[in-house]
Amino acid sequence: MLADYLPLVVLFVIATAFVGLSLLVSARLGPSRPNPTKRAAYESGIIPEPETDIRGTRFPVKFYLVAMLFIIFDVEAVFLYPWAVTLRSLGWYGMAVMGVFIALLFETYYYVLRKGGLDWD
Repeated sequence: MLADYLPLVVLFVIATAFVGLSLLVSARLGPSRPNPTKRAAYESGIIPEPETDIRGTRFPVKFYLVAMLFIIFDVEAVFLYPWAVTLRSLGWYGMAVMGVFIALLFETYYYVLRKGGLDWD
């Protein structure tokens, strides 16, 4: 029983070793030329002023809201692809269920649009 999982464990060990070795080699051999410009904070289009200390300050919630909306609408694409592949075998039931899913998704999009979640100003 456990012997069936041996190839999976070996693959996991090889992948972990590859990641660790890659990080180690890149840290040792990669160029490291830090300068003030590279160390300056830059967050989603907000360029901090040099005289202000960026540590401890908060960024607007708008950037995180856009990220969450992207995740919501990206997950939609993940669900649409398998549905499109198996549409013939699902029949009308699959069409109805996906219609409800799409309707809820468009309702969410309309709500976000109405609340101004996509306005960048």
